Amino acid sequence: MDRHQVRAALFAAGLSPDAFELEGVHEHVPVPPDFWFLRRAAAEGWEIGLYERGTYDVRQRFATEEEACAGLFRALTGRPAP
Repeated sequence: MDRHQVRAALFAAGLSPDAFELEGVHEHVPVPPDFWFLRRAAAEGWEIGLYERGTYDVRQRFATEEEACAGLFRALTGRPAP
C-alpha cells in the first residue's frame, strides 16, 4: 500500500480529511490544530506521528513507505491495513 492507496482506505474507513496528512499526496492549507502525519524521515525511511499545536511528535519510524502506510492505517483505525 502506498500513500495514494492509504488515503483511499482511510476515507473508506470514514476518517475525516482533517484527521491525517500524507506528504506529497494529502496536505492541509490551512493547517488544522492536530492530525496524524506520514512523511519521509530526515535521514532515511518513513515516519508517522501526531502533529499537535505546532509540534510534530514522531511515534514510529519505518524502512519503507508500505510499512509506514500500514502503520498509519493501524494507528488511525485500530485494524490491520487492507
